[in-house]
Amino acid sequence: MQQPVLQIRDLTIQFGTEENLTTAISHINLTVNRGEVVAIVGESGSGKTITSLAMLRLLPDAAKVVTGEILFYKNGNDQPPIDLLNEKEGGLRNIRGNRISMIFQEPMTSLNPLKKCGVQVAEALQIHKKISLDKALKKTVELFDLVQLPDPSGMLYRYPHQISGGQKQRVMIAMAMSCDPDLLIADEPTTALDVTVQKTILQLLGNLQAKNNMSIIYITHDLGLVAEIADRVVVMYKGEIVEQGSVKKIFTNPENAYTKALLSCRPSPALKGHRLPVISDFLNDSVFGEPLKSIDERILNTSKDSIKSEQQKDRITGHQENIPVLKVENLKVYFPVKRTFLGKVNKYFKAVDDVSFEIGKGETVGLVGESGCGKTTLGRTLIRLIDPYAGRILFDGNDISRIDKEALRKRRKDIQIIFQDPYGSLNPRMTIGEAINEPMKAHHILPSEKIRKEKIISLLEKVQLKPEHFDRYPHEFSGGQRQRICIARALGLSPDFIICDESVSALDVSVQAQVLNLLNELKRELGFTSIFISHDLSVVHYISDRIMVMNKGKIVETGTADEIYFNPKEKYTQDLIAAIPKVNF
Repeated sequence: MQQPVLQIRDLTIQFGTEENLTTAISHINLTVNRGEVVAIVGESGSGKTITSLAMLRLLPDAAKVVTGEILFYKNGNDQPPIDLLNEKEGGLRNIRGNRISMIFQEPMTSLNPLKKCGVQVAEALQIHKKISLDKALKKTVELFDLVQLPDPSGMLYRYPHQISGGQKQRVMIAMAMSCDPDLLIADEPTTALDVTVQKTILQLLGNLQAKNNMSIIYITHDLGLVAEIADRVVVMYKGEIVEQGSVKKIFTNPENAYTKALLSCRPSPALKGHRLPVISDFLNDSVFGEPLKSIDERILNTSKDSIKSEQQKDRITGHQENIPVLKVENLKVYFPVKRTFLGKVNKYFKAVDDVSFEIGKGETVGLVGESGCGKTTLGRTLIRLIDPYAGRILFDGNDISRIDKEALRKRRKDIQIIFQDPYGSLNPRMTIGEAINEPMKAHHILPSEKIRKEKIISLLEKVQLKPEHFDRYPHEFSGGQRQRICIARALGLSPDFIICDESVSALDVSVQAQVLNLLNELKRELGFTSIFISHDLSVVHYISDRIMVMNKGKIVETGTADEIYFNPKEKYTQDLIAAIPKVNF
């Protein structure tokens, strides 16, 4: 007989005041058994993260638990369970990070920017395991090695801002696993990781689970990943559980229309060149019981609205490929890592090492590679957020690596970037309306505040947000919604060139499909050029005309999207493709 480690009974959570209440979670019932992996899936804002935060009583002040209890079986079924919602703060401190650990969705905001990464992990070990600092640091190095961080000993002394997004996420994973918890809550733990590291992390979690009989609640939007790791799947929609069952049942015989729609939104080779299906294609006013079209019918229907018909291919890329809007020549970005006693640099870290390429007008070029390979550094250097060590960056024939700050500021209107971490790139003290308006005002886009507000509301609606969101602050949105805000901000200047740095990695599959469709529609309408940086090769294959593969600061392979995806030549690229999660039932 299976023993529960956690039970949620009739949980209802509301936000707001008595006059204006919003129900975030409605009458949730969920059991997680010892040694079981339960995946919670659903759209951004469906209540997945709120459910997980409630388990550790980390809800924001505006949240109110209306009904329910969350029972944690601390010592198996021999003793009465602890109701986490009523446990005293001292008892909770002994449980959090020790018996129940959590990997948060946004590592940059979860790590203390003032403390070195190793110190933060060692601190958890000292508090819960009662060991010395030396032993804690030694254990931390072992954990960093387990999660495949480069130079584990050196990583002890790096601050969060000195490492990549994927590396920050691995630090968080190491911290969560440090105390061998009974239950691990993983909220999008591999979102920022490339497929090879993701595969390693999943294998590591699987080994630890088997070794310690650990239970895992895995919150994710990657349904391919769910098929590989989970025992059971829970599907959430608008704060309710609409379906749950074994992985095989959910993937081969889903009963709820919403579940079927989720399974159809994932980019696949068969849909390249077509509009991606979205949830609204399948659901009317009700999420329950609506009939669904087959995948063949959807492809047939969406082919009428094909984003890349042969004529559009010619107009967007074919006739303009020979006109490079961006030309990079022998670009190098080196960071000093060691200096002499007198301050002279005698050792550099080569983040981007002698890279050269061209991008034609209207082209979308995917940039893929493992975390820490230099993708984000290259993207930021192209917009001069990082100054190059050597080389040239020619945009429309002008070398922007040499121009002064005033000329660069004016030029940035034409080159925009959508950052990897949406929360870190939004000012928490500005409403999202103000955040989108700020660059428009700085570059004198549109003549008045009233007209700009109308434009901003139009942009919000384009990225599936509502006009009333204009006056809300970043912390009031989910991770996926914040990413859509950043996309709207970048589009506000109508740029000629957009760098998308993991711009859809934080989005669930349904919203991801909406955003990819939006980017393609805007590309067709506005004709902008883009670099699409991502670790998700399925998404990169779908959105890109060409793909560049990066490894250790160098471009190791370039080709059309189909050539790289179906016939990679370099072993490194072959390993990336082989690590893509697959559904095999």
